[in-house]
Amino acid sequence: MSNFNVEKVTSDIVNWIRDFFEKSGKGCNAIVGISGGKDSSVTAALCVKALGKDRVIGVLMPCGEQADIDAARLLVDTLDIKRYEINIKDAVDGVLNSMPKDLEITKQTRTNLPARIRMATVYAVSQSENGRVANTCNLSEDWVGYSTRYGDNAGDFSPLSRLTVQEVKAIGRFLGLPECLVEKPPIDGLSGKTDEDNLGFTYAVLDKYIREGICEDPKTKELIDTKHVQNLFKLEYMPCFEYKPE
Repeated sequence: MSNFNVEKVTSDIVNWIRDFFEKSGKGCNAIVGISGGKDSSVTAALCVKALGKDRVIGVLMPCGEQADIDAARLLVDTLDIKRYEINIKDAVDGVLNSMPKDLEITKQTRTNLPARIRMATVYAVSQSENGRVANTCNLSEDWVGYSTRYGDNAGDFSPLSRLTVQEVKAIGRFLGLPECLVEKPPIDGLSGKTDEDNLGFTYAVLDKYIREGICEDPKTKELIDTKHVQNLFKLEYMPCFEYKPE
């Protein structure tokens, strides 16, 4: 973090967002799925700074009861942006209840389905509000594949995907976001566990490895490397058969 110029990087991202909308969404709104965590909070705040609060719309998507929904509400209230709160539980249950009875629904299916329905919901709002959807993933998550393909790793533009967790937090503080949002333990909002519980290492350890190549524990290094290689497909276009006419 010693070489991270938060003021310059924040300014560069703001200008990048403006340029994206000028070229790919002139007059459109930025649509951000709001969880109340640091990534969606910082993304929304950057969009407000780039476009003004009248062109940023937050979408809150609890799945039934969401214990930390107040954090998401605090964020949209702090930024004073338009918001929609859409409960996705009926949609999730509708899909699961329609599955064939002889199909075993795995834990991973139950965890990832809501993420994909949330992204479909964000896009439904976006198409109804002349929008462009913000991807809120960061580099640390992407590095080890901690995202759901066609769920939270989807979007039209991605302000944070080249920044680590520690760098995202620094931008959040620089933008003056409430500390409780910047430091909120990252959770997927679906399984009830924190990201770090699921990953088996902390983001501080991961970020140091990404930026400095240093990981003091060999087992953790091996785990990070394995996850990185196994999940690279999430960051690439799907493989396509290349037909060459004779």
